[in-house]
Amino acid sequence: MSVVAILAVCGIVVSSVSLQHHYAKSKTEYCDIGESFNCDIVNRSEYSSILGIPVALIGMLGYAALTGLATLYRERRDTPALLLGGALAGLAFALYLTYIEGRVLGVWCILCLSSLALIASIAVTSLLVWVRSWA
Repeated sequence: MSVVAILAVCGIVVSSVSLQHHYAKSKTEYCDIGESFNCDIVNRSEYSSILGIPVALIGMLGYAALTGLATLYRERRDTPALLLGGALAGLAFALYLTYIEGRVLGVWCILCLSSLALIASIAVTSLLVWVRSWA
């Protein structure tokens, strides 16, 4: 489960950078690569918050919960199932946001795609941990 913890801490870092860009007062050059990649457009779009809560903050909290499960609660019997459930929920949310980027906004965010790769890796690792817990 230490792999999950390391990946989740990386997710906290990526989400915190995204949150910083969400609240930035002025446009940045960060991730402004042609017409296809622009983190500012994604991080300041109407889809960057849910009920006034920035998606990046939701990501930070989700990654923090996964970190806690993988470290503080790693010895509990139900932790592998909780990790898998949390990772799959995070992956579903990240896939929804990726759909918004590609099909609605028409622009990609490198930070968001990095977060997608991290949560997908956490989901696969959590699945392996869960399967091993049954052995």
